[in-house]
Amino acid sequence: MLMEAFEAEEKVPSYWRRNLSAFRLMASNFVSFFGDQIYIIALPLIVLAMTGSPLQMGIVAALERGAVFLQPLAGVAADRYNRKHILLWCDGGRFLVMGAMGVYVIASGETIGYMYAGAFLIGLFTQFYQTAQFATIPGLVSKGDLPSINSFNTSIFQLSVFVAPAIGGVIVSLYHPGIALVINSFTFLIGLLLIWSVPFHARSSASKSKPNVMGEIVDGFKVVYRIKPIFYTNIAMLFSVFGTTLFLTMLIVHLKTALMFSPSEIGMLLGIGGAGAILGSLFLNIVKQRIPSGWLLTIGGIVGGLSIVMFGFGHSFWFLALMNAIGTFTAGLMSPCIVTIRQKLTPEKWLGRVQATSRWMTWILMPVAALVSGMIGEWSGTGITIIIGGIISTCASILYLHPSLRTFL
Repeated sequence: MLMEAFEAEEKVPSYWRRNLSAFRLMASNFVSFFGDQIYIIALPLIVLAMTGSPLQMGIVAALERGAVFLQPLAGVAADRYNRKHILLWCDGGRFLVMGAMGVYVIASGETIGYMYAGAFLIGLFTQFYQTAQFATIPGLVSKGDLPSINSFNTSIFQLSVFVAPAIGGVIVSLYHPGIALVINSFTFLIGLLLIWSVPFHARSSASKSKPNVMGEIVDGFKVVYRIKPIFYTNIAMLFSVFGTTLFLTMLIVHLKTALMFSPSEIGMLLGIGGAGAILGSLFLNIVKQRIPSGWLLTIGGIVGGLSIVMFGFGHSFWFLALMNAIGTFTAGLMSPCIVTIRQKLTPEKWLGRVQATSRWMTWILMPVAALVSGMIGEWSGTGITIIIGGIISTCASILYLHPSLRTFL
């Protein structure tokens, strides 16, 4: 029996053993992703309960996304300092802030200013966390495994999107949105403990003593500009993200106020979208060696953008669920493709700054888009806001056809 056990252990694919640290990191990501999906449902409902205003939701979303302005500093930090420590500090910070927000809401807090501050801090910690995580993964896996690891990471994110919203919707329906925030805070604590168990101390070759922070930020922009596939995907995403932010900011508000869906129905609808996203990330493994990235991103962007337009016109639960699933399918297809382009073409010592610069370039208009979304939703209706967002996202996809992306696989 002992020999059989040893033989069974030898049959475990080496792929899983050599990437064990990366899978532990992604387990932490899954727990945090799970909590985030509950937060996505709870926060708009809390803001609506406090104010009844789509515009206020736009302001809260703009503040959360406004942390992107500090993204270049996150890149310098990820290239200078111990990335594991950055991940731990960010999860610890999100645990404390999210928990405090939940307790405040449960205690019948009515001042929207506290939600402004909490949303901004959550956005700030998230920006630093995501940049450090992006820069860490290539140091834990081989370049040949990067596409599959990124696809797997996207799949577990979408698995959380599939499972968590329905649970979040039930929690909000049966208890209190503040309870959902407290539960979310503990997912960050669990994520912190999982990261602590990962045996890595990733630190780049950049010198910690180098004093010229602005020079390092400028260097990051120069590197992105020189690597054309990264530069042009960033330009395309700048406009695409603007459109999807118009949609996402008003999504829950639209379902709740315009279509009168219950929190549990909203959670179920978002969960069905998560199933589509899982299929998209898995489908990428089938087509990535057959279709150049430029065409893959273009087709995915057009289909995804049109699904948002159709969502804005829809009223039936199942039609909206289908349109959302199509949109998340294309997102699941495109996201690991873009991440792999950045990681494969960027030297290790620049990973933090290139990711931070790319996020800054693609997300810089997110706060503006969130605020504009709230304004249009307040004055013209949430459906019109969603349709405009879909049109912008669809048009932006043409930029993926730049020659530098035509042959990159």
